[in-house]
Amino acid sequence: MMKILIADDHPLFRAALRQAVDVSFARADIVEADSLAALEKLGEDQVPFDLILLDLHMPGTHGFSGLIYLRELYRKVPLVVISANEAVEVVQRSLQFGADGFIPKSASVDAMTRALSRIIGGERWVPDYARRHAPPDPGEFAGMRERITQLTPQQFRVMGMLMEGMQNKVIAYELEVSEATVKAHMTAIFRKLGVRNRTQAVLALKDLAIEPPGLE
Repeated sequence: MMKILIADDHPLFRAALRQAVDVSFARADIVEADSLAALEKLGEDQVPFDLILLDLHMPGTHGFSGLIYLRELYRKVPLVVISANEAVEVVQRSLQFGADGFIPKSASVDAMTRALSRIIGGERWVPDYARRHAPPDPGEFAGMRERITQLTPQQFRVMGMLMEGMQNKVIAYELEVSEATVKAHMTAIFRKLGVRNRTQAVLALKDLAIEPPGLE
C-alpha cells in the first residue's frame, strides 16, 4: 500500500487531491498536513512516504523554503508542487529547487490523476504551457539549496520569521525562547548563508520568495 502526503492548508483542495489520489492509487494510505509545523512533526517521527504533494503557500513554508526542507528530508521520494501560482517562472524554479513535477491548482481532477500516474512512473511532469520554454538550469540555485539544508530545524523556523520581517524579540516570543537564543540562531544562520547581517540575509533569500496567487 502506498503512503502519500498531501501538504496543503485548504481543506477543500485537500479533498480534491484525495479524490485524484484515490483514482490514481487504489487503497493508498493518505496523510495530510496543513502547516510547516505539521511537516516537521512527521519528519521527527520519521514517517515514510512514497509520494509528496506540496502547496507552496502553506503556512510556515515561505515560498520555496518548504520545498527545499522536504526535498532534503525525503531525498528519494517523488515530490510534486501543487500551486495556484502557475507562472512559468514558478514552475521552473520549483524544478530547480528539487520538485519532480508541477501541477496547477486549476487542473481538473482527471488532469491531476493523469499527471500523478506519470510522475509516480518516473517522469518529470509539468503543464503544456511550461514545456514550451527552455528547461531550467538545475545548477542555478544549487548553492542556495545547499546552504538552506545546512540549517537545523529551529534555525529554519527562525529563518522563516526573518523572511517575514519579525524582530528578534518577536521571534523569541513566538518560539518561547530568550532573545539571546534567537541572536545565537541568527549568527549561525548568517554564517551558513554567507552573509553578515539581516539585510544581506533577506537579499540572499529573495529567490525563495514567491508572490501569492493573483498578485503577479
